[in-house]
Amino acid sequence: MDIPDSRKDSSQYSTKQTKMRSSGKKKNKGINSLKIFVVALTFSFVCKTLAGIVMKSSITQIERRFGTTSSEAGLIDGSFEIGNLLMITLVSHFGTKSHIPRLIGTGCFIMGTGSILTALPHFFMGYYRYDSALNAKPLDNSTETYTPCSTDVSSSGHNRSSILVQSSCKNESGSFMWIYVILGNTLRGIGETPIAPLGITYIDNFAKEGQSTFYIGIIHSVTMVGPLIGYLLGSLCAKLYVDIGYIDLSTITIEPTDSRWVGAWWLGFLIAGILSIVSGVPFFFFPKHLKEKRRQSTGPTLLDGSSTNDNRDQKVIFRNPEKTKKPKGLAGFFYSLKCILSNKIYLIYLLSSTLTSCSFIGIITYMPKYLEQAFDISMSKSNLFLGTIVMPVFAVSVFLGGYISKKFKLTTFGILKLLIISRVSSSLFQALFYFLTCDDHLIAGLTVTYNGNAEETSQITPFSSCNSDCNCNANLWDPVCGDDGLTYMSPCLAGCKSLVGHGKDTVFYNCSCVEVNNFQLRKNSAHLGVCSRKDDCSRIFIYYVILTSLVSILVGIGTSSSIILIFKFVEPDLKSLSIGLYTFVMRTVGGLLTPIYVGAMIDTACLKWDTSNCGNKGACRIYESVSFRNTFLGLTSGLRISDCVLYIFLFTVVKKANKENNNGLSNNRMDVDESNLKELLKNNKQMVSSAHVDSESYL
Repeated sequence: MDIPDSRKDSSQYSTKQTKMRSSGKKKNKGINSLKIFVVALTFSFVCKTLAGIVMKSSITQIERRFGTTSSEAGLIDGSFEIGNLLMITLVSHFGTKSHIPRLIGTGCFIMGTGSILTALPHFFMGYYRYDSALNAKPLDNSTETYTPCSTDVSSSGHNRSSILVQSSCKNESGSFMWIYVILGNTLRGIGETPIAPLGITYIDNFAKEGQSTFYIGIIHSVTMVGPLIGYLLGSLCAKLYVDIGYIDLSTITIEPTDSRWVGAWWLGFLIAGILSIVSGVPFFFFPKHLKEKRRQSTGPTLLDGSSTNDNRDQKVIFRNPEKTKKPKGLAGFFYSLKCILSNKIYLIYLLSSTLTSCSFIGIITYMPKYLEQAFDISMSKSNLFLGTIVMPVFAVSVFLGGYISKKFKLTTFGILKLLIISRVSSSLFQALFYFLTCDDHLIAGLTVTYNGNAEETSQITPFSSCNSDCNCNANLWDPVCGDDGLTYMSPCLAGCKSLVGHGKDTVFYNCSCVEVNNFQLRKNSAHLGVCSRKDDCSRIFIYYVILTSLVSILVGIGTSSSIILIFKFVEPDLKSLSIGLYTFVMRTVGGLLTPIYVGAMIDTACLKWDTSNCGNKGACRIYESVSFRNTFLGLTSGLRISDCVLYIFLFTVVKKANKENNNGLSNNRMDVDESNLKELLKNNKQMVSSAHVDSESYL
């Protein structure tokens, strides 16, 4: 009878081992699936940052291609935030209750579709036509001779130019296709909405205790590749002509440094769109639940990875954890919102962070245009500069700031000190940009008189006695550089009566205005393009690169730990709402409005506007350098200075409130623990004084 019992026990033991191995395999499968999910999510993060940088690097090209002003181009750029804001609330509320991987995959498909839709107008608008006097040349089979300066009003060339203008005006309805660019960018914003919050939430739900922060750190580290690739791709596209593959490039008379040049802006969006769609495919193969939930998530993390299961990284210590009954539902939402809006310290931090965001977005959006106007750097080289120098230096400095915070175990006051030092020092060095600029181009009839005098501003007009008989179009921008060192707005306004060559090698001769200034040397020719500046802009640009790298380091050091302050200034159960409000304000004021009003301010520095064939104002062709510098740097620096003042004010408010709650401590004490911060916020007069908050804890 014992033998059967032993066999029974052996059978039960074998069955138990089999179940354990099966359970182990399932467990390992879950872990492996999570790792694959992290890889897939990282790729989608790279794609979404890539698409965002492609838009930033192409915004000036889009402005020129569609003939818009800088403020209208800013609206196109900010339309991404419109789509994102439309969906963020729905995703935050319903996202965690749905199939998260499939939602992320769908978002990637929508994001990719939006990028492709942004590029589609290029294929329906026809070829890009820029201002050029050579467009009025007679046909090849004509026996007429083309002369830029024609004294005959009824000359064939002049009439043909008028006919071309009238014909082009009828076909210019395609210029409104920039609306489709807005729709595509808005759709991209909608598609990107679920990727970050739901992806981080999925990892937070199923990762082992303490590992979610590690996974999120990997995602953010690898994501820095996205902006680098985006700027390199933007640099390549800006170097290629917009209609490459469709026209004979030997007929193009402009260089990439010309303000009329439009690169292959559409190519970057096609590449980014295809990659985004591909990145969404793996998510449809993940289950809704990898394994039994370790704990219930309170909701999606609106800021990428700011709230994870590893609460030790947030250094949260709860005091008086007594639970009080609070309103639920909609009443509870308004109650929590009232608590946050009554928190003076949080509001000061929110306002200062908003100013920081506005300054950063304004700089990153319009820096390529600033470099082009201030240093004659092409859009291609500007994007290359941002991608290979500015972004890598900034990324390294962000990691350095995080290392400093961890190494010295900075408290809330320590983080504030580091942030203030970072902001103030970077603002001081940024002020030096005012001294790194080149002089204005010497453009006859625009910045100087026809004899090269810049002081007689009242006498600066497009016409002069040397070209009064040429019947020139003053709205045409087709600059030529004369032998006298002056730039003329067109060969006609230079008084040129003949030309030799083809395409970029065209040279104009018998230019009466050039001859007047060079009558002793008997030089009267002009070649295509704007004359080089007199001073050494190349050397000044090197100083600009060095100073920009230094400012990027200083800004990045204080950036990594600044987001942690959100959790220090609100109650633990208000963290999610405080981050949501923070994200909403950053996207609305920073991402949506900043490109519009900064672009509008830049437009005020324009010297010469492009005029469409129908007589409408188009893109700006050239800016007044000093005015552009003062407007662009003045606006961004003003935001930075205000930001510094608010951070210093925040530091004094926190310090004062802390001293009031530490009567027995020395006035020189700067470091506070979390229990002091609890008392700090509790006694703040601006907080809601009610029975509900008396027993609640603060960070």
